[in-house]
Amino acid sequence: MKGLGRILIFLIAIFLFQNCSTKTLVYEGINRQWMLVEFQNFSRDLMVKNRANMDLTSAKTNPNQYGAEMGCNKMFFTAEFYSDGLVRFSGIGSTMMYCENNMDLETAFAKTLPSMSKYKINGHYLTLSNDAGETMKFIASDWD
Repeated sequence: MKGLGRILIFLIAIFLFQNCSTKTLVYEGINRQWMLVEFQNFSRDLMVKNRANMDLTSAKTNPNQYGAEMGCNKMFFTAEFYSDGLVRFSGIGSTMMYCENNMDLETAFAKTLPSMSKYKINGHYLTLSNDAGETMKFIASDWD
């Protein structure tokens, strides 16, 4: 009976440990370049002209480090996407050039990105959102 009790306790411990594990990272379909197409009151024409994008292709040396460009500076950040639709952005920085007429989009993007906490992929679209109701909508750059 002692052996059976130990096995039972062992199995219960394994079950509890699995249920307390951290969230799993999302599938690889997120790892592509995404072109920004809807954000605040900025026009789609401006975003296309500036080639506004977020590059979520993983780097082998730092798999959670990504980049973005809004028409001027190269931006970098850390992001963790989870299978339950949650995302966490941190460590946002950029190069420090000044580009006439391109700074508003870049500044707004850098200010808003850390607050984005949810993501949804619908077809070739990625939508980021936060608790305040703000959204960023992207389309996959490799989609025709």
